[in-house]
Amino acid sequence: MNKHAVLQLILEKLTVDLDIAQRAAQTAYETATHEENIAENKYDTLGLEASYLAAGQAKRVEEIKQSLALCQNLPLRAYDDQRGIEVGTLLGLEDENGRQQWLFLAPDAAGLKVDVVGQPVTVITPRSPLGKSLLGKFEGDEVEILVAGARQHFTVTEAR
Repeated sequence: MNKHAVLQLILEKLTVDLDIAQRAAQTAYETATHEENIAENKYDTLGLEASYLAAGQAKRVEEIKQSLALCQNLPLRAYDDQRGIEVGTLLGLEDENGRQQWLFLAPDAAGLKVDVVGQPVTVITPRSPLGKSLLGKFEGDEVEILVAGARQHFTVTEAR
């Protein structure tokens, strides 16, 4: 698995998500400002509700733009076995039940998933408990995080 290809897929997905969010924000704005949605009495809240939706959509657009900019400016370096895992590392992780997963440690866009030749890759950030615990780790290292009161153990199987 090539981390340059993974980053390209992440950028493509963010670009598509941005386009969808921009169209949704525009539609919500048009609904909020349409003359038919002017309140006729205090119980007529369609225009107000649409304005809340428009504001939320606009915020989502800005969040995606930020994620896209941070990922576009991410310098990808080869994995350095002296420095360990850092932002820009593609890594394989195995849980205590032997389930393998692929993660990409990015500066933003947490939770985004891309498919690389049938293999899902999930974006995590250093702000997450797992991302924070992985920073500086090496292949073969184990990490432990606490999720909803339960301890989870993982082993780094690969890092690129």
